[in-house]
Amino acid sequence: MSDADPDATVPKRSGFVALIGAPNAGKSTLLNRLVGAKVSIVTHKVQTTRAIVRGVATFENAQIVFVDTPGIFRPRRRLDRAMVTTAWGGAKDADLVLVLIDAERGLTDDAEIMLDALGNVRQPKMLVLNKIDRIRRDRLLDLSAAANAKADFLETFMISALNGSGCDDLIAVVAKRLPEGPWYYPEDQISDLPMRQLAAEITREKLYLRLHQELPYSAHVETEKWQEKKDGSVRIEQVIYVERESQKKIVLGRKGETIKAIGQAARLEIADILEQPVHLFLFVKVRENWGDDPERYREMGLEFPT
Repeated sequence: MSDADPDATVPKRSGFVALIGAPNAGKSTLLNRLVGAKVSIVTHKVQTTRAIVRGVATFENAQIVFVDTPGIFRPRRRLDRAMVTTAWGGAKDADLVLVLIDAERGLTDDAEIMLDALGNVRQPKMLVLNKIDRIRRDRLLDLSAAANAKADFLETFMISALNGSGCDDLIAVVAKRLPEGPWYYPEDQISDLPMRQLAAEITREKLYLRLHQELPYSAHVETEKWQEKKDGSVRIEQVIYVERESQKKIVLGRKGETIKAIGQAARLEIADILEQPVHLFLFVKVRENWGDDPERYREMGLEFPT
């Protein structure tokens, strides 16, 4: 009987798996579920994810780099066009594409647009029907048949990213379909997102969760200063950019109550992720028409559409 490690003869697999879908299909929730930690922010506001977010999951002998992309929808503004272009770019650069559809909403106009455009994506694709806990099984089967009639899917999975139902089967099949090859990241790394950027994203999440309908999704957060203190804490200064003075007043709130609540919620979550005390300072500035500024797009990892 040999004492050799049986895993040593098992070839490693690795690859990039893009998550695409209409806004609020549950891509970010699924990414966090599969990775096992928060790497992408989640809100009820559409188009929350703006740029490519990568989360790294290790399953047995495979390292899966999940790529969360902005929601695919009919763009109306320059920022919209940049996000949709980024989403399709993420799909075309991947080894495998997971196409998410919100089962509760069904084949909406945005979902139809996405399915119709899948013919331009040569990568192998699998259909993922999310939020299955919210609809009857007969409706689910009809939705699966309708979606499969529109595109060529290798397999169909029915899951709930929120409670984890079906996610273990999904990640097991995905891992087996990846090509053999060395891993891209250290085994304990779960994202390639710098902490400064993740901290800004967390604050943007709390901003949207607090204000939701009151604030346009064009608000932007940047981490301007990050200072490690001798006592083991970190001092973080962030700026929330809005486009109008009226939006600034909304973010600040009466006697600064709103921004105080946003900052407290963000500070607690950032400290939990860093596992060290955090002193977070938020400032609100008006930057008119920042959606037309190429520099802002570069900071978000988006290509500025001409």
